[in-house]
Amino acid sequence: MSSGWIPVSASWVCPLVVVLASVPSGLATQYSLAKEYYGSTFFDDWTFYNYYDNLTNGDAIFVSAETAFADQLAYVDSTTSHAFIRVDNTTTVPYNDKRNTVRITSNDSFAIGSLWVTDLYHVPYGCSVWPAWWSQAVQWPQGGEIDTFEGVNLQTNNQMSLHTEPGCTQVSPNETSTIVTSTDCAYDANSNQGCIVQDPSTASFGSGFDSVGGGAFVTEFATSGISIWFFQRAQIPSALSNNESIIDTATFGTPVGNWPSTGCNVQEYFQPQQLIFDITLCGAGNAAIFNQTCSGVCYNDYVIGAPSNYNNAYFEIGYVRVFGIAGSNIVVTPSSVASTTTPSGAAGTTSTPSGNSANDLMERYTSVVAFVFAVISGLGMTFL
Repeated sequence: MSSGWIPVSASWVCPLVVVLASVPSGLATQYSLAKEYYGSTFFDDWTFYNYYDNLTNGDAIFVSAETAFADQLAYVDSTTSHAFIRVDNTTTVPYNDKRNTVRITSNDSFAIGSLWVTDLYHVPYGCSVWPAWWSQAVQWPQGGEIDTFEGVNLQTNNQMSLHTEPGCTQVSPNETSTIVTSTDCAYDANSNQGCIVQDPSTASFGSGFDSVGGGAFVTEFATSGISIWFFQRAQIPSALSNNESIIDTATFGTPVGNWPSTGCNVQEYFQPQQLIFDITLCGAGNAAIFNQTCSGVCYNDYVIGAPSNYNNAYFEIGYVRVFGIAGSNIVVTPSSVASTTTPSGAAGTTSTPSGNSANDLMERYTSVVAFVFAVISGLGMTFL
């Protein structure tokens, strides 16, 4: 657990946690809108990485906000109000240089009890292209990572995964996918591949995704576990397509990927998550993976090759909306700027989450009490 989740009084919080854990997960399904990224202000509350890819060894430079906006690598279309994030597809890159692209991270983090939705009309794909829509805690791997959307090159299926400290595994999931690549989520196992579930639908990634008009990804970050849904454009639930402020995951059906707390205690292995979009190039993958769907040499033939290689390397984002369980405060805002350089050497700023004060803790646990009593009431139980 992070310091922000230390019980105010173990004598009364622990019994509540036990009660909450015993409630069927299908009952805790209603979420209320807490934050929205949309339209002309979409980019207002994100940080651009502003450094080369020193995280996955990509042949990419994640540019600053100033460069991204000036070069139209990040912008909002005034007609559709959709946000775009793209790889530079106009510049011929000299040998030994890297190609410009974008990585953005939400300034706010979102605590357990939250759910986030993104509506995507186009996702990046192409040889050398490695896009992701994901989240991680400020402290990694201690606070965990959730990869909602990820793939490489001309892959046709979305890959979902968790990355955590040792001890988190996928056990007895309730999911529609039958393609489970690995069940050990530990970052130090299997070269940090995580516990991976693939979406069997070829409409979940790449050109197949774009050919059906895109779709929506839903990530539920709950005490009962972590779940991911994908809906093609024509199958998006009305609560999402109508932009309703209250949604109920009970109406979404079985998720495509599910990691129950029975094998991975979410409260132990995860802390509040920052949301991230990024597109890197080549990166930590090896030549064998590249040659599964592409020919040639990743860097030589693509990164420094024709700029038109990247005509499809962009996200088109309708919105990102974050929801929370009613009565809870799941938005964790940065409280201070820690430094002007991140620990890995990337230029920019880092911040630490707020929410560690006694008042904040009391407020959170008060909301837990209210929620538990509401659930018990719904089960028809009374207190004598």
